Formats: sequence, C-alpha cells, structure tokens
Amino acid sequence: MLYNKLGRTDINVSSICLGTMTWGVQNTENDAHEQMDYALDQGVNFFDTAELYAIPPSPETQGKTEEYIGSWFAKNGNRDKVILASKIVGTGISWIRGGDKIDRKNIHDAVEGSLKRLQTDYIDLYQLHWPNRGSYHFGQQWGYTPKFNKDAQENNFIEVLETLGELIKAGKIRHVGLSNETAWGMMTWLRLAEERGLPRMVSVQNEYSLLYRSFDQDLHEIAMAEDCGLLAYSPLAGGILSGKYIDGARPKGTRLTLSERFSHRDTPNANEAVKAYTQVAQKHGLDICQMALAFVNSRPHVTSNIIGATSMEQLKTNIGSANITLSSECLKDIAQIYKTYPMPF
Repeated sequence: MLYNKLGRTDINVSSICLGTMTWGVQNTENDAHEQMDYALDQGVNFFDTAELYAIPPSPETQGKTEEYIGSWFAKNGNRDKVILASKIVGTGISWIRGGDKIDRKNIHDAVEGSLKRLQTDYIDLYQLHWPNRGSYHFGQQWGYTPKFNKDAQENNFIEVLETLGELIKAGKIRHVGLSNETAWGMMTWLRLAEERGLPRMVSVQNEYSLLYRSFDQDLHEIAMAEDCGLLAYSPLAGGILSGKYIDGARPKGTRLTLSERFSHRDTPNANEAVKAYTQVAQKHGLDICQMALAFVNSRPHVTSNIIGATSMEQLKTNIGSANITLSSECLKDIAQIYKTYPMPF
C-alpha cells in the first residue's frame, strides 16, 4: 500500500480509502466490521463516512454508518490506527436539522452528533459535504447556473472557518476539507484562510472516474499548486464501470435497483464507453474494475481513492488495485477512449 501526505499536514493516508456509504442499507453491521478488519489488515488506514450515511439516504438510516464504525472502534480499541474522515451535510436534507445551511450552530450540532455515533473524541478530517450555494455535482452539471451573493457567501465561509478553528482548538477535529466544490469555491476557501489565519482546507472530495473527469482541468491545477489534493469518490461511477448495468441490466440488490438518484450515470454514451474500456482491460489482461481504479490511483492530483464494496469479493478486488501499475500502452488506449467519450453522463 502506498501512502500520500494529506495536504500540508503531517498525516500520511493510504492511497486507497475505505468508503462506507452502503453500510446500513446494503450492508449489515457485521458486514461493515468485516470490511474494516480486512481493509486495516491490507494497510488501508483511511476511512471515509458522513453524518448523512447510509445511502440511499432516509430518516430511518441516517447515522447508521457512523454507528457501525463506532461499534467497531468500541469492540477493537483501534481508533488510533485509523485516519477517520466524516462530513456535515449541506442544505436540503429536511430530516437533518431541518435542511438548514452549514453555519456555526449546525457545525457544532453535527460534530457532537458524529462524535457520539462514532464513539470517539475526535475526527481527523472534517469535510463540508456540499456547498450551501449548490454546485454542479450529483449529475447537475448540465443545467448548473451559478447565482449567489458573493459577499454573503464569503461571510459564511469566514464564519464556518472560525467555527472549525474553535473545534480544532478544542481537539474535536484535527483538519478540514471540502467536498463537491468548484474552482471558485476552493480558491475562496484557501484565500480566506490565508488572509485571516484560519484553518486551511487540506483536501477536496469530488467525483472522479474514467467516466467523469471534470476535475482534470482547472481543479487539477489548484489541487497540485495549493497542496489540496483530490479524495476521489465514485471511482467506478457507482458501479457503472463494472459493466453490470450494460444495456439496461439491473442485477438484484444493486444500487440502481435501490434508488433512481444514481441513474443519471446510466446513459447510452456511458454504456458505449464502458464497453470500450472493457475491451482495453481485456486487451491488457486486466480486470475492468481494477484497471479503472488503478487509473484513478495513478493521477498526480489524487491523494486517496475512495473505494466502496457491498461484498468481500468486491472489496478484495478494489483494494488489490493498489498493486497494479498501468503500462504506457494501456494509458494510451485509455486516453483514446476518453477523447471519444469525454463526458458520457
């Protein structure tokens, strides 16, 4: 397992991060514990969760994932072996604090709730799940039109950073990060932190895969120049890259059978791109999922690749991608497919 520096901190995180959002719906508490045991044994020291999880989200399952992690800590006493990341929800989730925005009060309430469920005194990386002002993520890129009051947003950013700084001083969180952010958002957070001596964002957790590479343009440059690397989520595009949904297939119990919220990725162009990438994988003697994950692992702007699994077989395959180096010939073939299908969903 390779390890990368988390921003400008003294923390080294594994290049594979254990994503946990299926725990509580698709996975039981015992499944979650088994996954964490295996991941830790394979050198994965970085786990990512959120107060919103399990996914698909609901009032009944909200917080279940953090509870499963907390019971695992209590059972094994190995909190010190894990770099733990969690998140506060943005606006719009009515059953979590009335769907209110990220601000001083809601941050304090969210952190206290997460700490209780996680059965820990601190969170290593505390992230803002999505911006108050909205963004082009979650399949919204085709109709996204930024419209917000710049001064009001910056004032909120300052309030949030000041609050996070208080929590760092109190020892409840160690570092802070972004999620589902834009170029303007990233640079504004970083600028305000520098100008005012407030906590600096150390990472940004955005979607990134062979099928979704919007990060490759401006955000890539920011990540590299500002030491604010990508924590890549949905590196298999929600399972689309496995090929299991090709031509409308819906295997029982899979994500697209549980919720339509992920169906925006299942387009005719995405189907054709998956077929083409599968042919590349077969040509080079690779498993398509491992090739897709190894590609994400290889990107210089990626600090850690957040994998997820609903079975131990999937987990072993996904973590195994850390040991795969793609040849220059394979990367050339991938680049050709990318030019043909640059934005398939």
